[in-house]
Amino acid sequence: MEGAAPSAPRVHSFAPSVTKRSHRIRRRRRGALQALLFALVASNGVHAAEARRLVTLGGDVTEIVYGLGGGADVVAADTSSVYPPEAAALPKVGYQRQLAAEGVLALNPTLILASDEAGPPAAITQLRDAGVTVETIATDDSVAGATTKIRRIAELLGLREAGERLIADMNAALAGAERERARARSASPRVLFVYARGAGTVSAGGRSTAADAMIHLAGGRNAIVEFDGFKPLTAEGAVAAAPDVVLMLSRGIESLGGADAVWAQPGLAQTPAAQNRRLVVMDDLYLLGFGPRTGAAVAELTRQLHPELATAQ
Repeated sequence: MEGAAPSAPRVHSFAPSVTKRSHRIRRRRRGALQALLFALVASNGVHAAEARRLVTLGGDVTEIVYGLGGGADVVAADTSSVYPPEAAALPKVGYQRQLAAEGVLALNPTLILASDEAGPPAAITQLRDAGVTVETIATDDSVAGATTKIRRIAELLGLREAGERLIADMNAALAGAERERARARSASPRVLFVYARGAGTVSAGGRSTAADAMIHLAGGRNAIVEFDGFKPLTAEGAVAAAPDVVLMLSRGIESLGGADAVWAQPGLAQTPAAQNRRLVVMDDLYLLGFGPRTGAAVAELTRQLHPELATAQ
């Protein structure tokens, strides 16, 4: 009717359906955002693993890192790091005890794992002052020490399970060596460890050395018990030691020029070892490193010191 107020338009309520659709949209967006966040976290983790630049100082430290499966992160090592072959091929930063911090820093390391023999101390301080994390690994020439080294490095690299497997393998090899030692018929031979780095630098290894520990683990007796560490080998000392076996490192015998040069050292020709030509030569790091191959090295030295074990196999 004319003059009457117009009726209010019919309003359809869309609120319930709009609300449901909005919730669905928000859920989808939240899901997409969560997926993106997970992807970012994952990619950051991969990037962090790829970005880790590890420098290892000490042949035993480097060998353990590779044994744990962490070799892909190693960008350089010191010159004592000669095993495995991949480590030998790495860029070298010099000998672990004679480091120049500048050369190490030039490689942009994010983590340095260093034997406690690495130095000089000023170089280690300079590396830390530059903001690089330097973790020191204690040297301990024993089976317990090897176990501790492996566990510590595994912990630092987040590879605990791999560390326990490496220790189990080492212990299994040591148990095998002990069983072999129990079968040995010969008495414990007197072993003289001769350390050489060319003519004029020939020393005998006494107590409290890695060689002394290995000799005992393999069922031998160190022929030198009068002193700790190393002293120059004299003719009188060699004769008095009266070794049944002379034990040397492969690089040492190379520096002298071979087996004949060994027996030509003062006094050695008058020993039972020379009369029976009993010279045992083993790789430096393998024999003295106290790393993952310690069990295997003890087993090999046991067979070398007790020849009847080798012939019985």
